Amino acid sequence: MAQAGGRLPNTLLSHFMDRAQLSNAQLAQAVTGRARAAGHRHINPDESRVRRWRAGERPRPPVPQLIAQVLGARLALPLTPADVGLPGPQPGPGHGADLPWQHAATIAAIAALTRSDLMLPHTRTSDDAAQIQTADALLEPLRRWPSAKPAALPNTATRPGMLGTAQVESIEALTAAFRDADNRHGGVLSRRAVVAQMSEINDLLATATYTEATGRRLFRAVADLGSVAGWISFDAGAHLSAQRLFVTAVHAASEGGDRQLAAHILQCMARQMSHLGHVEDALELVALAQYGARRHAGPGTRAILAALHSRFSAMRGDLEESQRAAGEAEDAFARIRPDDEPPHTAFFDEAELSATLGIAHQIAAKHATGPHRTQRAEQSLTLLNNALHLRPAGRVRSRAFDHIGLARTHLAVGELAGACQEATTALTITEGLHSTRIADRLSELHEETDPHADNSDINALRERLEHVVGTAH
Repeated sequence: MAQAGGRLPNTLLSHFMDRAQLSNAQLAQAVTGRARAAGHRHINPDESRVRRWRAGERPRPPVPQLIAQVLGARLALPLTPADVGLPGPQPGPGHGADLPWQHAATIAAIAALTRSDLMLPHTRTSDDAAQIQTADALLEPLRRWPSAKPAALPNTATRPGMLGTAQVESIEALTAAFRDADNRHGGVLSRRAVVAQMSEINDLLATATYTEATGRRLFRAVADLGSVAGWISFDAGAHLSAQRLFVTAVHAASEGGDRQLAAHILQCMARQMSHLGHVEDALELVALAQYGARRHAGPGTRAILAALHSRFSAMRGDLEESQRAAGEAEDAFARIRPDDEPPHTAFFDEAELSATLGIAHQIAAKHATGPHRTQRAEQSLTLLNNALHLRPAGRVRSRAFDHIGLARTHLAVGELAGACQEATTALTITEGLHSTRIADRLSELHEETDPHADNSDINALRERLEHVVGTAH
């Protein structure tokens, strides 16, 4: 019934049993009952068997599936065997927002996720956005992050291969290189490479020898690389993988003792949720990042979160709150001292601040009427043009987004010639990009041109948009 072996304790199984408030004997009884209902009368585990499962013994099929079904029914979660640390046909951690805040579980979750993710046939036409977790299923487990504290790392003295500062620095440099490639070319081309690299680096956490300080820094490096892997997956349209990567990266950042980095990953998650239309969840994630990092966040982190709060509030139609948050973002940005900021906030320069607030004003213009609409649109155009003027050469995808934003702002006030000009420039830039996010934004632009389809220039633009978007997806 089980395959014995010297395995590590199954922390995921213990975690979900604790969440379900099931003892060893109760789980054994529930699995027996479900097995008999399915016609498996030879399956009859007892309390000691469950204890061995939790110690690392791996039961043979169909027991893993039965365990997942019992725990899933108890918790109202669609759990798979992999989610509870057991062998099964589905990749895991399948619903990984609800993970233990423990270093061993974090390493196991990243290992399971990255290795299975490399075997998934993601393409630009895949659409798994409907499978992502939302609302309390996502947010409730993450709300435990502010109170989670890094546990003592295991004694690695018996392992081969001492890991030092130089190796961790090379990982950090590699992460920077992946970020640059993503900015220049989009996420589609490099997604598999960054996930594979994350898998290899995570192996070091489980197998290498390192000091406490190096171990914490290694967790932070894995977390930062995970944020890039999640972002690239998001850009490539692999939304479920992106969310899972972000969640495990938050756990790794927590084990690394870096609350600013965890807040950064949460804001990445918030951007994904807003992109998919879950604006309330996006605002909740920003609020969680602000609360969890409140004693640790520098002005860069505060500026990023406030700017996103402004943007998402505008999406919700709360224009006064959007304006207030925009002022907060500008005040925080003015206090930034670049030498004191962590590397992951470097992307949020004046160009990015202008672009984020420019989009907030663009969205607000759509909600406003009369002179208020015109005023908001003018602010949007000023900020987006400033962003374009300041963009570094390597931020190719960002420049494309800026031009799309300008086109949509022109459309909001009926300036069709300006909309066509900016959209045409954006389409020229996107020829060298591989990004489903760009394609999604172009689709939205196409929808917004519908009321003006009788205009010959707009009609020609619509035909070109249909071709580009159809090819991208």
